[in-house]
Amino acid sequence: MILLHVHLPIWTLSRTSISSAIGSARLSYGDMLNLADIAVLVEAVQQGSLSAAGRRLGLTPLIASRRLSALEAEIGVRLVHRTTRSLSLTPDGEAFLPHAKAMLAHAEEARAAVAGGSTGAVGLLRVAASVPFGRKVLTPMLVGFLARNPRVKVELLLSDAVADIAAQGVDVAIRFGELRDSNLIARRLAANARGLYAAPAYLAMHGTPTMVADLRDHECLAVAGGQQWTFDRVGKTVRQSISGRFAADSMEALHEASIRGLGIVQLSEWNAREDVAAGRLQHVTLTDGAVPDQGIWAVLPTKRLTPQKVHLFLDALSHHLS
Repeated sequence: MILLHVHLPIWTLSRTSISSAIGSARLSYGDMLNLADIAVLVEAVQQGSLSAAGRRLGLTPLIASRRLSALEAEIGVRLVHRTTRSLSLTPDGEAFLPHAKAMLAHAEEARAAVAGGSTGAVGLLRVAASVPFGRKVLTPMLVGFLARNPRVKVELLLSDAVADIAAQGVDVAIRFGELRDSNLIARRLAANARGLYAAPAYLAMHGTPTMVADLRDHECLAVAGGQQWTFDRVGKTVRQSISGRFAADSMEALHEASIRGLGIVQLSEWNAREDVAAGRLQHVTLTDGAVPDQGIWAVLPTKRLTPQKVHLFLDALSHHLS
């Protein structure tokens, strides 16, 4: 929950700082936005409804609705589509949401600064990542991060699907490979060595491939619909058609299937390390191709107004990965 006294309209902020985010809004210097109204928008998006946002903020549904309407009237654009049971952002709302979250975060940091006491980041940090990365890498790292930042709360959103940062109110998402959405900001955190892995029992029964073309004769474990694997060969990209009797939309499922001897899988080194050490998986090396390094990337909704909690989290994760 955002730590903000929403009943008191004492926190206001100039609208000129967000004029670039919403081109259709008619903004003038000196107009003010009420952070209590902004808090309703952010919570409504995160909770999925105005009534849920009201419960989180201690407001009745009617008051929450009025605050959201007041924010839209002040900006001059509609931010959300509302029905009795659902709420979704308009394009203007998607553009405004990262700035709304940053305003609340900076307001909370300002409150903490004048209140004295411990220094550092404050507020709720929402992080999105894949299930295996969140379980094996982020969760152990966050133990120390939370100990060093007692005023921060972390909400970890784990899914193998790509998170919609704007719709889910995510502060930072961890992804692998090049960024496809040009509206977002990406920062490379570390390399992400990857390779082919299979259970020793599978390799004993079916043989060990030594060249990229050998994969045509093997059970390859890939995401549903995946028909090719890509390899690096002396600076050139090589694509190899693959097939297999088992597919899934979850890397956890593909990982487990490989351990059970169902075939060969592509995994990040950090994800396979424990299984290789325990003898459950074996690294398969090809002489004429290597699985490309996709990199580990932090994806942010905007490079402006990045809260201190995000800066500290990224520094801690970069140090952990190194």
